[in-house]
Amino acid sequence: MFEDLKGKRVLVTGASSGLGAHFARLLAGKGAHVVAAARRTERLEELARECESLRGKVLPLALDVSSAKVIEAGIAEAVRLLGGLDVLVNNAGVGETEAALSVSEAQWDSQIDVNLKGCFFAAQAAAKLMVEQDSGGAIVNIASILGERVAGKVAPYAISKAGLIQMTKALALEWARYKIRVNALAPGYIVTDINRAFFAGEAGEALKKRIPMRRAGELDDLDGPLLLLCSEAGRYMTGAVVAVDGGHLVSGL
Repeated sequence: MFEDLKGKRVLVTGASSGLGAHFARLLAGKGAHVVAAARRTERLEELARECESLRGKVLPLALDVSSAKVIEAGIAEAVRLLGGLDVLVNNAGVGETEAALSVSEAQWDSQIDVNLKGCFFAAQAAAKLMVEQDSGGAIVNIASILGERVAGKVAPYAISKAGLIQMTKALALEWARYKIRVNALAPGYIVTDINRAFFAGEAGEALKKRIPMRRAGELDDLDGPLLLLCSEAGRYMTGAVVAVDGGHLVSGL
C-alpha cells in the first residue's frame, strides 16, 4: 500500500541532516517527488545528489521556519517546484540542554519559534494550498516522547513538543472536512550522527537499560510508521500520535 507514494508531492522541513534527511531519502525511494527544506542549503544540495538514483527525486529549498512570512513564501516556492503539494512532513526542530532556572528568553524563543510556531504556520500554509487543490492531503508533525513524558534540563523543548501534539489534534479536528489528515510521529531516542558517540559510551548504555526493548532506535525504525501516516495506508487516521520508542512511554517509573 505504500507504493501509492509514487508521484506524490512532498515537502520535508528540517531536511539537511538526521531524521529529516532520512525521511527525504525514504520518500524519494518510494517514488515521491520531495522538496527538502532547511537553512543549510549546501547539505541539501548534497542530499539531492545522493538521491539522484532513486525512483523519485529530491529538490533543495532554503527555508527558515522561525518566521511565518518566510514559511508562507517557502511553501509557495515548494509548490512551484513540485506543481502542488500532497504531503507535509513538519520535521524542523531545535533543542538545547539547560536547567529551567537558567533558561534565557532567547533560548525559550528559539525553541518555541521553530518547534511550535514554525510547525503551526507551515501546517497552515500547506493546508490552505491543499484546500485550494480540493484533493486533501497529509500532514505529519514530528513530535517526541518528551511531549508526553519529561526529562531534566529540556523544559522548553518538552513544552514545545507537548504543544505540537495538542496542535496535531486541534488541526486534525478542523481540517478533516477538507480530507486533510494531521497526525504526529513521536520518536523515542533515535541514534543519529549527532548522538552516536553518546550511545556508544557509558551514559548511553545506562539510558538504553531504561528502555524496555533495551536499545536505542535506529532511523529505519521510523520508516514504517512514517510511510503509514504519509500514504493511503493510513487514510482513516487523523489526530493520532504514533510513538516509536521501544516501549519507553510505557516503562515503569
